[in-house]
Amino acid sequence: MDYELAIVGAGAAGYSASIYAGRSGIKTVVFDKAIGGGLGIVSPKIENYPGFESISGIDLMEKMKKHAGKYADIHFNEGVNEIEKSKDGFDIQTDKKTYGVKAIILCLGTDYRKLNVTGEKELTGKGVSYCATCDGFFFKDKKVAVVGGGNSALIEAIFLKQIGCKEVYVIHRRDQLRAEKTYEDEAIEKGVQIIYNTHVESINGEQKIENLDLHDVKADKKSKFPVDGVFISVGEEPQNKLAKKLGVKLDEMGFIITDDQQRTNVKGVYAAGDITGGLRQVVTACAEGAIAALASTEVLGKKYPY
Repeated sequence: MDYELAIVGAGAAGYSASIYAGRSGIKTVVFDKAIGGGLGIVSPKIENYPGFESISGIDLMEKMKKHAGKYADIHFNEGVNEIEKSKDGFDIQTDKKTYGVKAIILCLGTDYRKLNVTGEKELTGKGVSYCATCDGFFFKDKKVAVVGGGNSALIEAIFLKQIGCKEVYVIHRRDQLRAEKTYEDEAIEKGVQIIYNTHVESINGEQKIENLDLHDVKADKKSKFPVDGVFISVGEEPQNKLAKKLGVKLDEMGFIITDDQQRTNVKGVYAAGDITGGLRQVVTACAEGAIAALASTEVLGKKYPY
């Protein structure tokens, strides 16, 4: 065996898992197809992670990477292509070689669904956000729009109004929302304004968002809509391809199902972080990573005192 434990994904969950695994005497490797950090690196400021009143996502992930590097071998820009069961555990085939391990923690994360309109990529972190919980506080007393029509979009709109955004609009492409009626009623009661039958065609601005190009498809009318921020809430895509190939059970949304020790239905395979659904915050990802690492000792012939 090259390593005892492999962690797939170097985000908050993966870094946390590698720290706890390494400190438990487990020979650990972490694979990431890019430079690590996951969705954490797209957040301009994080102010709800204990110990840091305000820190950029990039800086927080850099600190975690440095810490994790003391306890595990981290292979950046080495994506995992296949995982197969072997006699003694698992064979992991990456872009570079095949590794043998006894246990795996899947920290595959998610990716935000994009609108794929002009200006979205360029203004991400400059007014474009995909997480009201993460970034909403920075728009207090300002005018914002939420793009989407499901439960998550309405919940985000309610949250933004609750924390003090001056004006909150929900922009939806159809003539009725997909969200549950209770969320719609609460949003309207709190002063959220809903714009139906409207597509966002582009997001405009130089150093920050200035306005949106909207198209009212029912009236066939185009207009510019000034906003300070836009929250895109059209869903997240669990990066579950490897989990599916392994036979790991997923819920109806495509997230990995785990028990309270982060075990999946496949012996020796654990999962942590956003790929398991739930709150999907840095602090919960770290907690799940720690639990998964310690739980993996059960198949590694090691003990931990809990």
